[in-house]
Amino acid sequence: MARYDKNTLYCFSPPVMIATFVIEICFAIHTVWRYKMSRVSRLSVVLLVALATFQLAEFMVCRGLGGSDLLWSRIGYVAITVLPPVGLHLLATIVKDKRRWLIWPGYIAAAAFIAFFSLIGRSIDGHACLGNYVIFQVAPGFGWLYGAYYYGMLLATLVLGWYHFRRLRIKKVRRALSGLLIGYTIFIIPATTVNLVDPATIAGIPSIMCGFAVLLAITLVGMVLPAAAERK
Repeated sequence: MARYDKNTLYCFSPPVMIATFVIEICFAIHTVWRYKMSRVSRLSVVLLVALATFQLAEFMVCRGLGGSDLLWSRIGYVAITVLPPVGLHLLATIVKDKRRWLIWPGYIAAAAFIAFFSLIGRSIDGHACLGNYVIFQVAPGFGWLYGAYYYGMLLATLVLGWYHFRRLRIKKVRRALSGLLIGYTIFIIPATTVNLVDPATIAGIPSIMCGFAVLLAITLVGMVLPAAAERK
């Protein structure tokens, strides 16, 4: 595992990882306490817990607790794999889109990847903590497939969100949608920009994206949930 200066506070260093974990877990607890457990709030809690779990997995890896069996690397990948379909499901719930054929393929793909990362011994064959982000080494030949699934579903959510935002005129729905779209944009654009500037960071995409995901969590709790609650 790559070493780094433990006395330097990098953008996504272990202290930042654990702080982000605490923030996202607190947001999840706040959501359970503050809002009635509607489908929107349940899906939001799943998103927040999944993001927090990935941050914890990164922290464990960077502290040398990843395990010889790469247990925490697997836990981290399982956590982030559920994010795309749950996010699309949340969008569909906010706009009351009942076309489940848009959602179930994402859940089926997520289940297949989760089984792969959980059960196949060489699905993840290494990890490295580079101080600013963590690299998880996926089995050769599967990285592009996972990337296509991940980016494809995130972009599909953005496109569908923008479509519904332009079509719908209910203010509370538009406010919730705008929060989700802002959060997703913050989630995607910075990591993509970093990858374009420095292609060597591509292996660290999950770590870099989830480093920015605390901003998605903030928009979720600060904009999406209050607007969705007002609509009831």
